[in-house]
Amino acid sequence: MAGRIEDYALIGDMQTAALVCRDGTVDWLCLPRFDSHAIFAGLLGTEEHGFWRLGPAHAADSQPATATRRTYRGDSLILESEWDTPRGTVRVTDFMPPRDGAPQLIRIVEGVTGRVPMRSVLRMRFSYGRVVPWVHKHDGRTVAVAGPDSVWFDTSAETYGKSLTTYADFTVAPGDRIAFTISWQPSHKEPPPLPEPEQSLQATEDFWREWVEHCTYHGPYREAVIRSLITLKALTYAPTGGIVAAPTTSLPEDIAGVRNWDYRYTWLRDAAITLSSLLRTGYREEARAWREWLLRAVAGDPENLQIMYGIAGERELGEAELDWLPGYENSAPVRVGNGAAHQLQLDVYGEVTEALHLAHMTGLARNDYASLLQLKLIRYLEDHWDEPDEGIWEVRGPRRHFVHSKVMAWVAVDRTIKLIESGDADGPLERWTELRDDIHRDVCERGYDKERNTFTQSYGSQELDASLLLIPQMGFLPPDDKRVIGTIEAIQRELSTSDGFILRYPTSGGDEGVDGLPGDEGAFLACSFWMADDLAMIGRVDEARKLFEKLLGLRNDLGLLAEEWDPRLKRQVGNFPQAFSHVPLIDTALRLTASGAYGG
Repeated sequence: MAGRIEDYALIGDMQTAALVCRDGTVDWLCLPRFDSHAIFAGLLGTEEHGFWRLGPAHAADSQPATATRRTYRGDSLILESEWDTPRGTVRVTDFMPPRDGAPQLIRIVEGVTGRVPMRSVLRMRFSYGRVVPWVHKHDGRTVAVAGPDSVWFDTSAETYGKSLTTYADFTVAPGDRIAFTISWQPSHKEPPPLPEPEQSLQATEDFWREWVEHCTYHGPYREAVIRSLITLKALTYAPTGGIVAAPTTSLPEDIAGVRNWDYRYTWLRDAAITLSSLLRTGYREEARAWREWLLRAVAGDPENLQIMYGIAGERELGEAELDWLPGYENSAPVRVGNGAAHQLQLDVYGEVTEALHLAHMTGLARNDYASLLQLKLIRYLEDHWDEPDEGIWEVRGPRRHFVHSKVMAWVAVDRTIKLIESGDADGPLERWTELRDDIHRDVCERGYDKERNTFTQSYGSQELDASLLLIPQMGFLPPDDKRVIGTIEAIQRELSTSDGFILRYPTSGGDEGVDGLPGDEGAFLACSFWMADDLAMIGRVDEARKLFEKLLGLRNDLGLLAEEWDPRLKRQVGNFPQAFSHVPLIDTALRLTASGAYGG
């Protein structure tokens, strides 16, 4: 049985990622890319759908022992788990080395005290648990093959097969180090090179140490910021610069419900705000790589901008349901692909333009095609900004005139005007200045409820929406504007949970609501960070700090956050770890540090 979402640790190599539970079980791994088929899909099903457990052997396989303690090695993505057993203490080090060649997951068992019996249980199931591979020996190595994929298993421990599963039973004493490695390779190619676990461990540690040294943030929340930055880096697909929203699919926003989506793609919105956080903390190379990814993805068809693409810029992300998987805690359906890819979400134009603007302002070398793309996007908005859309939350109900979408259309025009005024682009400055004013006036007249002194989710609606918290952060109105303060206070009243965290918008419970879906969801963590930001901006800095530090307390023991927090079950829900949660954590930490609003 899969663990709670917060029981998992992330390891990865900037091309794919694995989730490791507290009991030493890898329950999720897609090879060779984030969006490839999983070879361990136990997270969304049962052990019959694939897993790899490595831990003390005295515990029954059905109830493996939870690690006594675990941590990342310094500022890295190297996981260290330790078990204290009646026979001694043992440590397992899990990591995936950044690579140019075959992807590898390496696990090194080290004896600390006593003599501890250990067991490795490896059950590979290809195609999201549906296909049992052919497992055999090749020149002394174990290889599993099915169709185009092969996975090679290397270890010095003696292995044996039973019930379509590969086992290894062994004992470690102090100083013993026994490594286990799986490597993916196309099945038609020669075997991958023999792994070198110790050298790979050192290289991985060096990589992360050198990368973290570039961070320019040295404030009081450095530990949380660094862990979030490492997580965002881990969600970057190194070959192309694309950034996935999360490395998982179908972890539910509502346990046992249907709000289960595939996040292993590059949302322009998520990637753009991730880029902004990286730029603000000193990481310009990632910004350059993402800009190049964007230009390739959009090339030739900027008028039909999609809200998301594949990690290499793929456009077709057809949605399907995997009916052989019961889902995480019976949260079905399990989905792969994402049908929202072709929705109209006008706010995306604003996020992309804001990211390009920030890259320009922070000194990233000019790219003429990036400027040309920005101008083309605004020409599209000229004709379409006043249309209804599906909005930031990808509603599957009818299109509406979402206020946040209009605000972000204003942002797109505003930032492009600034580009023209700087002399780095040519465009119809007077006409677009009028367009900016028209959008601003339209939002203030049609998206604002004078009686309640608050902006609303969409034109003519009574509902609120936490995305309205971005109005002052985007510069649409100043923080001290009474309409901004009224909106913040209204969201606090109407969208707060009993814990003081913020919902995205009102959901319907059992019936379909504004988003076209039944059921409820948890507090959206990004929105809660936005609230802390806004409170700081309007001078309520002590309240902002308390909310921020309360949010930090929701992280798991390794500093990781999913998409949402279920206030009823008191647990994390949604895909994990989630870039859209870690980005605003960084942004709020920077704002509070700048304001001096932090505790002892």
